[in-house]
Amino acid sequence: MRKFTLYLKMCFFITVSLVFAAFSEAGLRDEQTEFIRQLLSEHHDSTQGKRQIRRYELNVLNSGFCRYKRYFDNGKVEFFSFNLEKFRDMDYYGTDKQGVLYLRTKGEDVIVQTYHDRRGGDIDSMASYMAIPLKEIEPEQLTALSERLVRLNAQRLAQK
Repeated sequence: MRKFTLYLKMCFFITVSLVFAAFSEAGLRDEQTEFIRQLLSEHHDSTQGKRQIRRYELNVLNSGFCRYKRYFDNGKVEFFSFNLEKFRDMDYYGTDKQGVLYLRTKGEDVIVQTYHDRRGGDIDSMASYMAIPLKEIEPEQLTALSERLVRLNAQRLAQK
């Protein structure tokens, strides 16, 4: 009877430990996706480029997707999306006042969709990077963003 009780206690503690580990990992993932989304949204620069961006949507989802949608004043809409598991690295070109962040993928893994373009109509294509215009961002914030993206990518791959 004592062996049975010992085995029962061990099974109980192992089960409880697995449940806590599962929830803590999900909480970490949620925290990292929220940090990435918030940082990119705070520093987004809609005034860069030839055409003015009327509004934009920038989402980093818990399911592992990064989505960026731009609505231009002339009616054109651009949509970019990629799975964070395909994230390779990032580059930032510019100064701490204004620049462009390039999120690069392992291959042509970024879905690019263009709607209501007067010159080309609706276009679907693939790319190897997503470019996000940023302003007023410090090098430390870029380093933290890079670390979070790498960590989130590693967690997503380890989850499989």
